[in-house]
Amino acid sequence: MARERATALLLDFDGVLRRWDPAVAAGVEREYGLSEGVLGEIAMQWGRLQPVLTGQVSHAEWVSSVADALAEPAGGPDRARAAVEQWQRYRGEVDTEVLDFVREARAAGITVGLGTNATDLLDADLAALGLVGELDVVVNSSTVGVHKPAPEYFQAACVALATPPARVLFVDDEDWAVRGARAAGLSAHRWGGHADLRYLRAALNY
Repeated sequence: MARERATALLLDFDGVLRRWDPAVAAGVEREYGLSEGVLGEIAMQWGRLQPVLTGQVSHAEWVSSVADALAEPAGGPDRARAAVEQWQRYRGEVDTEVLDFVREARAAGITVGLGTNATDLLDADLAALGLVGELDVVVNSSTVGVHKPAPEYFQAACVALATPPARVLFVDDEDWAVRGARAAGLSAHRWGGHADLRYLRAALNY
């Protein structure tokens, strides 16, 4: 049986609508004598990351814990804090082609939501990147209290979109998130880059 046509779009943030230049972190690591990739490695340790993505700790507390873990390799707590603060000042860049796609979809009557595992800094990031008002809803894991790929996250997203799962198309660059969305009853597509926009437009039928 054919699926119902999607009337709502749920987009991941990092890796889809927002891009990160890896040269920024690499430059900070070189400046402070840190090993390549260590900032991301420490920040993304699941035991450290999961609490901030579910609202149990703040973004500031998470950043502080990263600096604490870097104190020895950075040459002391002050240098570690300075390195992490410099790294955190960069908040990524909007993928303008994806933003154009979001605007097209909304103009065609598609409800568009941002579905992201994020910290309590998300609203400030959206403002800094000029994205306030560009999306109909924002579903932030740290606000919901549960993160992708849990079914409860996608249930909350569908409620926010006021759309049943079968009518929501989810787009993410991570396979585990796509699988989670499909298990929750959504249509889902793994983002591979701008070449996918033609397919997504066709799937949304506009």
